[in-house]
Amino acid sequence: MHSLTAWRNAVFATFFAMGLGYASWMARVPHVRDVLDISTGEMGMILLGISVGSVTGLLLASHIIHAVGTRLVVSFGMIAVSGGLALAGWAADAGQAWLVIAGFIVGGSLTGVTDVAMNISGAANERRLGKPIMPLFHASFSFGTVAGAGLGGLCELLGIGLGWQATSIAVLTIALGFVVHRHLPADTVEEHEEPVTLRERLAVWKDPRTLLLGLLVLGMSLTEGSANDWLALVMVDGHGFSKEGGAFMLALFLTAMTGGRLLGVGMLARFGRVPVLRATAACAAAGLLLVIFADASWLVVAGVLLWGFGASLGFPVGMSAAADEPRMAAARVGTVSAIGYIAFLAGPPLLGLLGDLVGLRNALLAVLVFVVLSLVTSHVARERVSPATPQEVAS
Repeated sequence: MHSLTAWRNAVFATFFAMGLGYASWMARVPHVRDVLDISTGEMGMILLGISVGSVTGLLLASHIIHAVGTRLVVSFGMIAVSGGLALAGWAADAGQAWLVIAGFIVGGSLTGVTDVAMNISGAANERRLGKPIMPLFHASFSFGTVAGAGLGGLCELLGIGLGWQATSIAVLTIALGFVVHRHLPADTVEEHEEPVTLRERLAVWKDPRTLLLGLLVLGMSLTEGSANDWLALVMVDGHGFSKEGGAFMLALFLTAMTGGRLLGVGMLARFGRVPVLRATAACAAAGLLLVIFADASWLVVAGVLLWGFGASLGFPVGMSAAADEPRMAAARVGTVSAIGYIAFLAGPPLLGLLGDLVGLRNALLAVLVFVVLSLVTSHVARERVSPATPQEVAS
């Protein structure tokens, strides 16, 4: 069981590093907007660079993974993503918006490919262990985002430049990437399974269950992503918080989401995917309503906590459901992720433009619509296969 444990821990480390890098950057969005002297809508267009890159990477992910395997994609990808974010950080400090966008496109495209690969590796490890641990992998991502948001808030408080902040995280990620590479298995496809053809990889775009899972993940991705991108600014512009307060409210959201993912393993084992997805979507809707309409600070805090808890399980459960059939896991996870990342493509500019027109608080009503969409489509995540018997695999 040692290699299974080492594999699991390597996946944990990958998820943590990816969350740390992005959240530490996003906690500084109010700082970046002020340094670049741009509007909320223009900031949304800059954030679009991440989304454009991510969707491009997701569309190519299954083909790249088929060619070089998950291990190389994960280890190289996490290193390169941190480099793109460091470039964007230095560009922001220098007031060069176009270089920020370039760094986001580079980091985003590699994030898309790495995201699919690490979810495939996590789902394969989950099957070998024989228990639903995918939420724990995403909890590790959330731990990374909590640490990143807190670090971003601290750097804002201390006046540390975003370039130095992002570069420090990149150095840590590079070291971690080499360790991860040593402990991931070379391939996650079972030896007895035939390779997936190009025709089969493209055919998943016509599969009804895959497309509905994509819609489910789309709604929950927007629920999570809108907070990652805009919650700090909603708190500053919409509720009168300081910049530091906005950053730490994002950390509170991410803490609640992390708690939901830690509790998710037990909830999924006891109640199953569909009831858990419905309950968490309802929590997200309630939290959004409080953040949008409440004025009392304690109600806003309660709303952020509910929103974070409600956003916790949609994406990881969607990835587990997409990977139910191991042979087609790369193609289906890539497709579901690509549909889900439409939220990250459309979300930043949509909410930014709506924020300019009606205020960021009211703009969050658009997110609420997609939460309802996820609630309606949650039935498609129902379990289709039983977990595999735990077995040893060579790393």
